[in-house]
Amino acid sequence: MQPRDRFAINLRKARQKAKISQEELGFRCDLHRTEISLLERGGREPRLGTIVKLASALNVTPEELCTGISWNVKSQRFQYKK
Repeated sequence: MQPRDRFAINLRKARQKAKISQEELGFRCDLHRTEISLLERGGREPRLGTIVKLASALNVTPEELCTGISWNVKSQRFQYKK
């Protein structure tokens, strides 16, 4: 699993919890619906500004969208938690 895959899961859950479509989310944060779709499928790793826009549009923190992603200094690998 890559960090973008965990982000994708978190984004999709947050959007579904907010009960809005990908199109509505894109409108709220000035992104195209296809960009939202790519992010939710893990097809693209989001930039910091995009994470902030998405979090604001979903009324969550950027940290919530990154939940479960951490870096292990010793192994030099990402770790994922459910």
